Amino acid sequence: MTKQQIIDNFDPNQPGLADGTLFGLPFSAEQSEIIIVPVPWEVTVSYGAGASMGDKAVFEASFQVDLNHQEFPELWKLGIYLDDNTPFWRAQSNLLKKLAQPIIKALEEGKEPMTIDQLKTDLLRINRDCRTMKDEVKERVLFWLNQNKKVGLLGGDHSTPLGFFEAHSESHNEFGILHLDAHMDLRKAYEEFTYSHASIMYNALEIPQVKKLVQVGIRDFCEEEVEVVKNSNGRVKVFSDSDLKKQQFEGSNWKNQCEKIISELPQKVHISFDIDALYQWYCPNTGTPVPGGLSFEQAVYLLTALADSGKEIIGFDLVEVAPGEDDDWDGNVGARMLFHLCGVLAKSAGLDVGNRIKF
Repeated sequence: MTKQQIIDNFDPNQPGLADGTLFGLPFSAEQSEIIIVPVPWEVTVSYGAGASMGDKAVFEASFQVDLNHQEFPELWKLGIYLDDNTPFWRAQSNLLKKLAQPIIKALEEGKEPMTIDQLKTDLLRINRDCRTMKDEVKERVLFWLNQNKKVGLLGGDHSTPLGFFEAHSESHNEFGILHLDAHMDLRKAYEEFTYSHASIMYNALEIPQVKKLVQVGIRDFCEEEVEVVKNSNGRVKVFSDSDLKKQQFEGSNWKNQCEKIISELPQKVHISFDIDALYQWYCPNTGTPVPGGLSFEQAVYLLTALADSGKEIIGFDLVEVAPGEDDDWDGNVGARMLFHLCGVLAKSAGLDVGNRIKF
């Protein structure tokens, strides 16, 4: 059947198709405008675990998301497809994570892993294989971008989108990153892992085409990271949670704050969304929760405002969703944020997502 015939025969009021892709949609990859690349990876986590299962949790929860999104009611008709032809990242992540734990433990005990033969061997292997994963992500993202697809990435921990950033650098002379997170992620080779989840934005700044990094919701950082910001000559702009809340308590409103955030971004923008940017009750099982944060509604308002601003959203990643043992709440929140991210990506690209439903 043609795509239009599929649309005509699909009932969006019913539960998603059991044999469908994300959100229970009936479209193939070729028929879908948006491709989501899952990267189940969490090799360097040193606190809570589970991010490597985030893609599965979001996928399973996505079938319960009603498709008539108030902001983007026609979004589902574009097609959103979960890439099912990615490398064996989950198995490799599980293997390397086991090798990483003794290294982290040695550091906590004040030992130097590079002076211990087995730990040195394992550390070098982890850094090498994490680089391989980065390159594979870049290759997979470019595969879809070269087919004129809009691409999002679903982690995994926050180390996973570095290859995506590198893919952008081949198509764009310059772009910015809107980084929503509880953490700055500006540590250099945190715990001696070159591609640590806590080093993703430090590594991003090594890409010359990344003109600006705008961080929102930050509430946990170290001295080293503050120095990176101070020495960036304005390349890194931080809207900390404390500053945003202080301004709100003293009379500022979120609309004006969003305008200031967006004004700091260049014309082309990648959204990097760590789920722990939100209040912890939205993501109780995420690996490194921090008190404070954004509400779900604040986050989607900012993202929609960006799509409406005239700036071009060139891609996004959603990371650090970790399912709980006894509930699917994190996956549920992640699936709904993913749907909204798809909406702003499509709207920014000029695709028909319909008009906001007004009651």
